[in-house]
Amino acid sequence: MSYWAHHLTTIISVTLVLLLMGMIAMVWISADHETRRLKEQIELSVIMADSIPQGSARALSEQLMKEPFAHQVKYISKEEALNNWTAETGENLEEVFGVNPLSEEISISLNENYATASGIAAIKKQLEKNPIVEAVSSPETEMVESMNSNISRLTLILSVVAAIMLVISFVLINNTVHLTIYSRRFTIHTMQLVGATNSFIRRPVIMGNLLAGLIAGVLASALIAIAMVSISRTWLPEIYNFIPWHVFGIIAGALILMGMTLCALASCVSANIYLRKDYDKLFK
Repeated sequence: MSYWAHHLTTIISVTLVLLLMGMIAMVWISADHETRRLKEQIELSVIMADSIPQGSARALSEQLMKEPFAHQVKYISKEEALNNWTAETGENLEEVFGVNPLSEEISISLNENYATASGIAAIKKQLEKNPIVEAVSSPETEMVESMNSNISRLTLILSVVAAIMLVISFVLINNTVHLTIYSRRFTIHTMQLVGATNSFIRRPVIMGNLLAGLIAGVLASALIAIAMVSISRTWLPEIYNFIPWHVFGIIAGALILMGMTLCALASCVSANIYLRKDYDKLFK
């Protein structure tokens, strides 16, 4: 009961701070997942030349699957290309021309590291050198650059917010822990008078706040887990695509470690302050 009396305020305060940090981490991870998904939706369409040897296009698609820039590679036969055209436009080219005028194609979605204007240009240049390739269609450079610019801006904003929140978190936790130790300053002085060493006095103070940080981390993680389950059932069933449980486990572990580290560090700093103070200054 004595432990809870001394540390309940610390546990509640640190839990709220860690809860906020956990939410920021989840937003960051979700944004990173969405960024990766958007980049991997950028596709190149490789249109094959007419009258190429049978099976050449399929062989090229299998070869492209091994390239580092390829996230997914799909071979599209002439029949599939015609069906796609008919589904999109409602026009049957085979009835108009008497034959299927379309060529075989290969659709390539890029890995995120290659989804840049320079990366796309280099890949196009490489593909166009192949004699069985007639043309390579890609998104407009301006669109790709605009998307990457917006993504970089969002990442910078999230980084700044996370850094600011980390500083604020340490200040809040430090102040909360400091108040807890302030209420025990006369006990610390009395222990010094009877000959207790500084390390002996610091040990229970640090361990008590270390445990408070552990409890706060577990509580914050549990609240976030409950929120995830609730959101998945009522609003966003796809939330586990953005933040799988194993990723949440990493976040929870980081929150627990952060709570313990910050509480232990703050308690060590505050304890040292009162270990150095004279008795007269304890009243201030």
